[in-house]
Amino acid sequence: MGTITALGLLLLICMVAVGGTQGLQAWISLIFNFGALFFAMVLMAFHLPPVLVTLVTGVIVLAMTIFLGGNDSSSTMVAFYASVAVLFLLVILIIPVEHWAQIQGFGQEDSEDLEGMSTILGISYLNVAISTAILSTLGAIAEAAIAIAAGLAEILEQHPKITLKNLQNAGFKVGSQIIGTTFNTLFFGFFGGFLALFIWFAGVHYSLGEILNDKILVGEVLMVLFSMMSVIATIPLTTWAMVASERQARKKFLK
Repeated sequence: MGTITALGLLLLICMVAVGGTQGLQAWISLIFNFGALFFAMVLMAFHLPPVLVTLVTGVIVLAMTIFLGGNDSSSTMVAFYASVAVLFLLVILIIPVEHWAQIQGFGQEDSEDLEGMSTILGISYLNVAISTAILSTLGAIAEAAIAIAAGLAEILEQHPKITLKNLQNAGFKVGSQIIGTTFNTLFFGFFGGFLALFIWFAGVHYSLGEILNDKILVGEVLMVLFSMMSVIATIPLTTWAMVASERQARKKFLK
């Protein structure tokens, strides 16, 4: 048994032990998401438009993550709609920023690994960079959307007569509490993944200007910033969507 297989089974055991059926569904969604991303890479390799493939894959990944990770149909539906809206809003931001940043392709740190290999893939590296940035935000979007929707659904279950104004305020309060932890998660994930690169920068005596203009570093920083922006956008959109859904449900009840 390989290391990855053993860790995957250990993850499954822990998720089922803690989350029960919900944990099993979350683990299954992880496997399906991996398959969806792998299939997307195959489609890109066959020269289908990378951005279009990424958008379709992103919607599929969000659906599997949210619907298999939640147990309340109304809140998960609201979370899905809000997350898709955030995804398309981010695309409007990501495309011009990636064009402006000009960080697509490989950096000079990749030269040794690429020695003897052709970098002419027949695919626009800019489109690949845009696709990578979009995919990097999916986890943060889904996490924030389901956290807000599930939190507000629990409040409605405990206090069904809560006013819509108080419900909205509760959503923003829950959102403000998850922003800090999410930002720290993204930051430390980025720092941990690039610790070796930082050591390499120090070892070869990069100047501050060279570090700030390094393609690899700037590309990763942008992806972290996009993820942070996605969380910030997801909180109000999911809250407003939950309030609108509850308003509609109360109108139907009164009729």
